[in-house]
This record gives sequence, C-alpha cells and structure tokens, in this order.
Amino acid sequence: MKKEEYNQTEIQNPSNDSTDGTNEDKEFLRTEPLGRLLLRLALPTVAAQLINMLYNIVDRIYIGHIPEIGAAALTGVGVCMPLIMIVSAFAALVGYGGSPRASIYMGKKDKDSAEKILGNCFTLQIIISIVLTAVLLIWNRDFLMAFGASENTIQYGVHYMNIYALGTIFVEVTLGMNAFITAQGFAKTGMLSVLIGAVANIILDPIFIFGFNMDVRGAALATIISQALSCIWVVSFLCGKKTFLKIKKKYLGLTPEIILPCLALGVATFIMQASESVISVCFNSSLQNYGGDIAVGAMTILTSVMQFAMLPLQGLGQGAQPIISYCYGAGDSQRVRSAFKLLLKVSLGYSILLWLFVMIFPGGFAAMFTSDAQLMEYTKTALRIYMGSMFLFGIQMACQMTFNALGKAAESIIVAVMRKFILLIPLIYIMPQILRANQTMAVYMAEPIADLLAVTFTAILFAVQFRKTLKNI
Repeated sequence: MKKEEYNQTEIQNPSNDSTDGTNEDKEFLRTEPLGRLLLRLALPTVAAQLINMLYNIVDRIYIGHIPEIGAAALTGVGVCMPLIMIVSAFAALVGYGGSPRASIYMGKKDKDSAEKILGNCFTLQIIISIVLTAVLLIWNRDFLMAFGASENTIQYGVHYMNIYALGTIFVEVTLGMNAFITAQGFAKTGMLSVLIGAVANIILDPIFIFGFNMDVRGAALATIISQALSCIWVVSFLCGKKTFLKIKKKYLGLTPEIILPCLALGVATFIMQASESVISVCFNSSLQNYGGDIAVGAMTILTSVMQFAMLPLQGLGQGAQPIISYCYGAGDSQRVRSAFKLLLKVSLGYSILLWLFVMIFPGGFAAMFTSDAQLMEYTKTALRIYMGSMFLFGIQMACQMTFNALGKAAESIIVAVMRKFILLIPLIYIMPQILRANQTMAVYMAEPIADLLAVTFTAILFAVQFRKTLKNI
C-alpha cells in the first residue's frame, strides 16, 4: 500500500474488534470526547500496570508468609529488586522510546516508518535480552552482596535470580513490545497481555512455593513461566491479522537512523526506571549500615507500596500518550492542551487518594507483605515518612509522561535526572548526618524531601516548555 493510499480508517480501526475502536468514528483520537476517550484508553493501561505489578508483589506476599524463613526470604528477594528493575528499564528504553514515535508517524499517515520502528525495536529487545541473561547468570551474587544482602539473606537472593535470569527474554519482549500494542489504541489487548501472565503467576506461585516446597525458587519459576505465556501472546498479536502495525522480516535489521531517535526518546523512561535500581542499592546499603536486616526488609515493603502509586500513574500516562502523540503529529494544539489538563487532574486526584490511605492505614499495607510482628510495626512508621509527599506525585508523572508523548527527549531526561540523581541519591546520605538522633528514619525521609523539590522543578520547566511546544505546532 502506498502512503498516499493510507487512510484514517486504517489508522484508528486496525481491526473490527469493538473493544479497541469503532467503525463509525474514523478519527476517534481527535474527535471522541476526551473524558470518555481517556477512560477507554487509560482504564485498560492502568489495569495492565496493576496486573503487571502483581508479578513481583504477589511473589513478595507469598514469600513473606513462608513459615520460619519468611522475613529473611523477603529481605533476600527484596535485594534482587535493583536487578529486576534494570531488566524492566531496558524494556522501557526500547518500548517507550519507540512507541510514541510510531504513534506520531501514524498521525502523519506514514505507516512504513511506524513499522520500521516496530521491527527495529523488536530486534534490539532480543539482543538486549541475551546480554542481560548472561550478565545476571554470571555476576548475580556479586551484585546482590553489593546491593545490601547479608550472609543471612544472600542465599535466597541467589536462588531467586538464578532462575529469574533465564526468563529475561520473556520479560523484555513482553514489556517492550506491549507498548506498541497500546500505542495503536489496542488498550484492552495490551491489558490482556499482562493479565494472562498475572493470572498464571497467581495460580502457579502457591503451587511451586508451598506445594512443591521450592520456596523462593518456586516464586521465580512461576514468574518466568507466566512471562513466557504473556510473551507468546504479544508476539502472536503483533504478527497477526488484527494489529495495524506488524512485525515484518524486512524491517528487522537495525538501522541507526531509525533506532537511535527511539533510544534518545526512551532514555528518560530508562533513567526513571533504572535509577530506581540505583536508588534501591543506595537505600539498602545505607539502611543495612544504620538499621540492619529489618530496615532493609521494611524497604522491600516500602518499595512495593510505592508501586501502587507509580504504576497506575504510568498507566494513566500511557493511556493519554496515543491521544497526545497522535494529535501532536496531526497539529491539533488545542486537543493536546486539553488532554494534558485532563491527565493532570486525574493523576493528581489518584496520588492524593493513595496518600490518604497510606497515612490512615499504614498497618494494612504492611500486613499484606509480612506476618512478622516486629517487621510490621517497624514498617508502619517508615511508610508514613517515606510516602510523605506522595500526594503531589501526580504532577510529576503527568508532566513527565506528556514530555515523552510529545517526543521531548531532552526535557524528559532532565526531570528524571533531577529527581533521582541530583536530589534523592545525595539526600539518602545527607539526611542521616543531619538527623543523627534517628539515622535510619532519616534515610527514609530523603524520599519525600526529594519528591517535593522535584515536583516544583518539573512543574516550572513543563509550564515553560509546553507553552513553547504548542506555539510551534
């Protein structure tokens, strides 16, 4: 099909599946009421993020309740989180860098360029998966000891990572390529991609952990089998008849002019997720120094609760991304502005609501992950401190995800680097020197202070750059 024959019906109705588009509305990303459209696109992506969160959180819930070894095993697996975050970050580097660019080309009615991006990104995900698998298998013990594991917990971390590493390719392809499904407007299909794996994980976890007495090895095995099922679903869809953009053999060869702009755009998301790994290492090593295994164990729970905030907010941003990217490519500045305002309101409302729940019911969140009375009581206090500024975080995520949707790589990188590297990491080490009376809790306090300063900086930068971007459309 020639580009000039590429019509809008094909752009927005890649299939007759009523769950992902309507035949009556050929330009629904530009014409459908924003509230209803964001609801239709964001609900599945938020659900997908929540479901995806279950992979790790369900593991931790089951592991934390293993008789006799639960607390130590939870701490050991918690130290694995930096490595798991790195794997997810590489998937985001490619997937969330390539999918907005594919959406923009769809808005320009350039299908060939969009499919070249898809093919290049798929190949790169495979290459990255092979490299990561080798690195994790060879050096996981060294990494875990450096990341805050102790002699009491290292065995559980090594047992988990030795198996998890074998499923790296499934994680990479599932997370990275699913972004291209959502970017085409197939939000419900994207949700199903992770739902398949999550349901399998929930079923397999207790079977392997308790039924076969495999403890943390069982949790890892359940995870990689579940991710393999999701991977098969995602690749089958992108090679099938229902998708608009297809993985084609002729576009699998890596082309620098295609892949490099995608990577540049994905760097911000990569930094945002990979820096979570670096930050987790900094937190764990500092907490191990001041508070020991119980402080590191509490951090595992705190990180899990933080995902209740981060992942739904990312899901909202991913739901809004096709709207913003498409309308930006089509030159509809008013629609871009209105979509951002709606995203901001919804994101801020969610972050405030979650913050209230954490402040009022910290014990309920802690009890989800442990039955150890000492760890639970310790976590309640730490959680209120750690999540102290969460009510503002909707602003941060809405602005950052909109930068990404507009293809503004530099601005996305700046706000990601500012929050994590310039503010949070130094504060992890500065706060215990300021508040010497309780140095362990001072470490947790670095998070809300960094969030407050980062949101202020991001809001100012976004207000200036967003105005310029709309004028230039």
